[in-house]
Amino acid sequence: MTKEKMKAIVASGYGDSFVFSYQEIEKVTPKENEILVRVNTSAATRADTMIRTGKPYFGRLFLGLLKPKKPIPGTGFAGTVEALGEGTSQFKVGDRVFGETAFSFSANAEYISISENGIVLKMPDHMDFTEMASWADGHLTSWNFLKRIAKLQPNQKVLINGAAGSLGTAAIQIAKHLGAEVTAVCSAKNFPMVTLLGAKHLIDYQKADFTNSSERFDFIFDTVGKSSFNKAKQVLNKNGKYLSPVLSISTLLAMIKTSICGKKKAIFEATGSNSAETLKTLLQELLDINEAKKLETIIDRQFPLEKLAEAHDYIDHGQKKANVIIKHG
Repeated sequence: MTKEKMKAIVASGYGDSFVFSYQEIEKVTPKENEILVRVNTSAATRADTMIRTGKPYFGRLFLGLLKPKKPIPGTGFAGTVEALGEGTSQFKVGDRVFGETAFSFSANAEYISISENGIVLKMPDHMDFTEMASWADGHLTSWNFLKRIAKLQPNQKVLINGAAGSLGTAAIQIAKHLGAEVTAVCSAKNFPMVTLLGAKHLIDYQKADFTNSSERFDFIFDTVGKSSFNKAKQVLNKNGKYLSPVLSISTLLAMIKTSICGKKKAIFEATGSNSAETLKTLLQELLDINEAKKLETIIDRQFPLEKLAEAHDYIDHGQKKANVIIKHG
């Protein structure tokens, strides 16, 4: 009996985008309590490009030492439920859904199979697949850091480094929604966009180093991990916090040190390491904000699935702003 096939991007190892190939492989089937989703769109993120390279190297302890344990990349997705595994009760065939595969990856494929208890929710009727594919990246991570971790309050001052990226464009809107005063760090060409999103103060990173600013901040959200706690602490208030979704040795050491002494803190968290229930609650809160028309998804470019390598090259060369979406047919 011939097994059904599906199209997918497969990584042969770690390295530049040439490790990707567009292949026809065996179609996944839903197991007990899983749903089969025909993926309409997925996301290509800066985190995806880092995982593709296998750097920092200590990440390979979890991803696979010599090559990825999960060879199909991608985590954020949006699509339609095509089949149900035995015992599934929360979804039905035809439901439009979106979510995040987390450390299972595999979203850059024609189909994915995911637990109905995983990070997957039904899409609101008024939203489309293109905008939903990246929700569990920029929107979710920024909401997790600014609302759950920082507990950002009205009139507090937050600086967002990498303000024109996926996390940055979401973070500006979230910080504004929470009543904070936002300073955006990005290139001058993106000033009009971040201003419209809610940034009050602007710093062109190509002309000025924000760590030399005369201003002081309650939080620095370094969405791209390009700075460090040691550099940023001089512009933090006495109880200020440096927040980073990008793990580095310097951030890890700063976290350990500041957990023992000092009022200024360095904080890293992998948002995807939280429980599915926690993340789904956060996503539902974001949907409520969107319903109030206070959060939108900014799309930079779209690439077809077979051109995922080109999307990664685009991100690698620092051209990306906001979100890059992968179209699956």
